[in-house]
Amino acid sequence: MVSDQRSAFRASVLLACVIICSNVLCPVGAYLYNNRYAGDQVFRITPSEDEEVQVLKKILGHMKVDLWQPNSATLISRNATVDIHVKRNDTSGLHTRLKKERIDYRVFISNLQSEIEKQTGYRSSRRRRRSESQYDYEVYHSLDEIQSWMFDMNRTYSDLVDMFSIGKSYEGRQLYVLQLGKKSRHQKKAVWIDCGVHAREWIGPAFCQWFVKEAINSFQYDSVMRRLLNQLNFYIMPVLNVDGYQFSWTTDRFWRKTRSRNHKFHCRGVDANRNWKVKWCEEGASSHPCDDTYCGPFPESEPEVKAVAKFLRKHKKRVKAYISIHAYAQMLLYPYSYKYATIPNFSCVESAAHNAVTALYSAYGVRYRYGPASTTLYVSSGSSIDWAYRNGIPYTFAFELRDTGYYGFLLPESLISPTCTETMRAVKAIASGLLKKCEIDRDRFPYI
Repeated sequence: MVSDQRSAFRASVLLACVIICSNVLCPVGAYLYNNRYAGDQVFRITPSEDEEVQVLKKILGHMKVDLWQPNSATLISRNATVDIHVKRNDTSGLHTRLKKERIDYRVFISNLQSEIEKQTGYRSSRRRRRSESQYDYEVYHSLDEIQSWMFDMNRTYSDLVDMFSIGKSYEGRQLYVLQLGKKSRHQKKAVWIDCGVHAREWIGPAFCQWFVKEAINSFQYDSVMRRLLNQLNFYIMPVLNVDGYQFSWTTDRFWRKTRSRNHKFHCRGVDANRNWKVKWCEEGASSHPCDDTYCGPFPESEPEVKAVAKFLRKHKKRVKAYISIHAYAQMLLYPYSYKYATIPNFSCVESAAHNAVTALYSAYGVRYRYGPASTTLYVSSGSSIDWAYRNGIPYTFAFELRDTGYYGFLLPESLISPTCTETMRAVKAIASGLLKKCEIDRDRFPYI
């Protein structure tokens, strides 16, 4: 009897120690992704000559690496930085090759697993912050948490918020959208904002939630926001790529694409920003299913892209601005992505972009570059902003949020608030511009 009691006591002590370790002492990284990124590194390489560009492409062609910037080896160019995630078994070899070829580089993340742990802090603090009744907008949230939050916002603020689904993802998840605006009998102009197109860009969904929160909370005292919600409707889609986002939480933190299956290859997923029906699968997109910029088997092959395209086509007479939130680069981009040419309403869009980055800068002095996507970032085909523009939406933008590479896709939770605060100012500036007149080609945009 005494022996049984001692055994039970020891077992209870051991269980208590395990609970304490899991909740207080052990970093979240001890449980995340089975420690798969331990020893992985992120290199920043800057080829200074055309010859170095070709050598670097050849080196990377013989390695399995995860390109962060640019997202395809074909886009590597002279004097442009290249950020690549390298597996721990390949880091030594890459160091040797780059030194041998005398190509300038540095390692800006020496242990990727520890950076993942830093991004989300410790498990105990995350549990504590999530257990409180107040929703915490300064931490990253899982898909389930985001969708529960959407239901809560719809239930709590029924005078300003309406929630609906526009379809289902490849894996059968609902594609939820929040309509934000003061209820009105007459049809109002509208702004579409989507986030989470690329799964690993977690700051995107964080911003979409922040936007809704700030709009609702400031409606009573902020005259600008009150005017916007009275005169406009905002369609907010916090996570477009729901399957990929879920996968980035459970299995691969740096997953980018959707999760659709390919019948000929074992590789899964399509780049949801190369799958739109505009110059589909041309320059800047890949036809190989294993590439991160895979355009898909045909335009709108992804149910997530098809659902958004269908919704926007249906409401194109009212939607005056399309905004897609990405990371990272600190840029504000507008069409064209697929070619080097000036859009017909360039002066209006350029002015809106200038006002947006000026408003953004006013918050913390963070500078964003802005301009046509093809010249400011790189050429890409099948993008959402080009598709939206071609389908009659006069103002289409893609934000590339913080930072410029120090953290990359692992922007710490401590930077969610300043990043979202400054971006909020930029989006408000764009939306406010819709309420003012700007001379636009009426033949091209007859619904304005």
